[in-house]
Amino acid sequence: MPRFDSPRLLADIGGTYARFALETGPGEFTQTRSLRCADHADFHAAVSAYLQSLSWGDAGPQQIAHAAVAIANPVEGDRVRMTNYHWQFSIDEMRQRLGLDTLVVVNDFTALAMALPRLADADVRQVGGGQARRPSVIGLLGAGTGLGVSGLIPAGEGWIALGTEGGHVNFGPRDAREMDILQFAWRTLDPASGHVSYERLISGPGLELIYRALADRNGATVEPLLAPAITQRALEENDPLCLETLEVFCELLGTCAANLAVTLGSLGGIYIGGGIVPRLGGWFDRSPFRARFEDKGRFREYVSAIPTFVITAEHATFKGASAILDGQLRNLQASPGSAILGQIRRARSELSPAELRVADLVLAQPRSVLNDPIAEIARAAGVSQPTVIRFCRSLGCEGLSDFKLRLASGLTGTVPVTHTQVNTNDSMLELGAKVLGNTASAILQVRSHLNRDTIDRATEMLLAAHRIEFFALGHYGVVAQDAQFKFLRFGMPCGAYTDPRLQLLAADVLREGDVAVVISSGGRLPELLAVVEKAQERGAKVVAITASQSPLAKKADVALIVDHVEDIATHLPMVSRILHLLVIDILAVGVAMRRNPDSIAALSGGEDEVAKPARTTAPGVSTASPLSRLTSHSR
Repeated sequence: MPRFDSPRLLADIGGTYARFALETGPGEFTQTRSLRCADHADFHAAVSAYLQSLSWGDAGPQQIAHAAVAIANPVEGDRVRMTNYHWQFSIDEMRQRLGLDTLVVVNDFTALAMALPRLADADVRQVGGGQARRPSVIGLLGAGTGLGVSGLIPAGEGWIALGTEGGHVNFGPRDAREMDILQFAWRTLDPASGHVSYERLISGPGLELIYRALADRNGATVEPLLAPAITQRALEENDPLCLETLEVFCELLGTCAANLAVTLGSLGGIYIGGGIVPRLGGWFDRSPFRARFEDKGRFREYVSAIPTFVITAEHATFKGASAILDGQLRNLQASPGSAILGQIRRARSELSPAELRVADLVLAQPRSVLNDPIAEIARAAGVSQPTVIRFCRSLGCEGLSDFKLRLASGLTGTVPVTHTQVNTNDSMLELGAKVLGNTASAILQVRSHLNRDTIDRATEMLLAAHRIEFFALGHYGVVAQDAQFKFLRFGMPCGAYTDPRLQLLAADVLREGDVAVVISSGGRLPELLAVVEKAQERGAKVVAITASQSPLAKKADVALIVDHVEDIATHLPMVSRILHLLVIDILAVGVAMRRNPDSIAALSGGEDEVAKPARTTAPGVSTASPLSRLTSHSR
């Protein structure tokens, strides 16, 4: 078995316990420790306590360069705030304090989901019938301090893990007893909100709540018990109330698991982890869980065919976190120049004192440097702006933009696909972070759905066109106007039409050899569909930038798919309009690359270039390239 160059630190952080281990080689976990969160002031203190407890033997302490943390909390951006405990920290700041090159922080059930394909038959136990289909979607849930929910979607030869907070969906009672439990929860938890989630009941605190609710229902006075004591009395002493509590718990888990199965279409099976169910052993197999799972009315036959498994592997979450970390490191190693921070550390002795101040700033605050303009970077480092440029060039970069591109690939590697709801009580900083995060996520989704063949066909149509006409309505009119501006700079005859009457008139004079580019988010507007019919009737080709399976996509000769739903009744189409602009950019760059280089050079003839003879550089595009101006969205 190959060994890593240095041990990797793995952590599984819950609301009660923080578990740690070192991974010395693929799947080789040593020095496993479990620490109580309450015994440590914060996350850094818990990690430090674990590291101080390590025994290195005769070889002496080894440097730990890479770490992965699975945490019972949604992970969005750099700041982590635990839902079920008070710990919070900055990922990048924690990486620096621990002296790590890489620190990956993921949701604990995302990590557990990524472990599922790596589990052997001996690592799980099937409960009930059903047969898993491969490859198919897999569902995952588990109860501990909270209720974790995730899933796996097959993607080529790998898997995509879903980062969800499905444990917070509303609890729905199935019978009078469960209705009494819900009413008790309403009275005792948060009477003002009226919201009771499944996590409030299917968890350690949930066991205690069910116990108190059943006692109240039965008119009994009982001593307060914690979840471990309730479970022990149910399994060992046959305490009637504790036994009923555990049975209700398993029934609710069965309902929740069935809901997940039909929501995801989890024909690959439902897996159950967490800290409670695996400890119930064979009793859980005989519990009401599977009967409730299959009790799905008209969908009984559907869910009965789906198998359910209990995860019994000791280090399942560690395996998943290790897999995510390993994938991150492979991505970084495969990206040219992505190890820019390591390069800076190695080059420190060769830098001038002024350049060294820039290097220290980048190493201490890489994400700030990534976002700040050159003037702010120079001010923070206490150097001149030319010094910042010299520093970038000393690392083999063409300038600050090229340096930032390499720094970004080294810091991010992969970006999770998420959407964060904007709330009325958000601060301006939170609002900005959410809008930018949602836009970045949407861009990544479109990137994963791009079809090379359709882009090539659309580009060839535009190159061969006698004339190009761009059609859009409403808020998407600016996309058509932006496209007209770009293609006119190529010297290509084109126009942009955003008025329905002018659109029909323009479509009526199209002829064979012309191309109509129709831009529509929903692809259902009758005015634009009429333009398509008129254009094709005249012998012109139609390229659509629209949603998949829309009437416009089906009518067009080539459809470039942009799937992003926005409710234009309540707000302006922000993200989808940006996505359409980016597709226009893809087409413009594709056309520019295939045309005569002399025609590309004509792009430098804009008014702003006359005012500023010195070229500015788009991220990752050399100033020597005539495409640098075309792809620079911000100067």
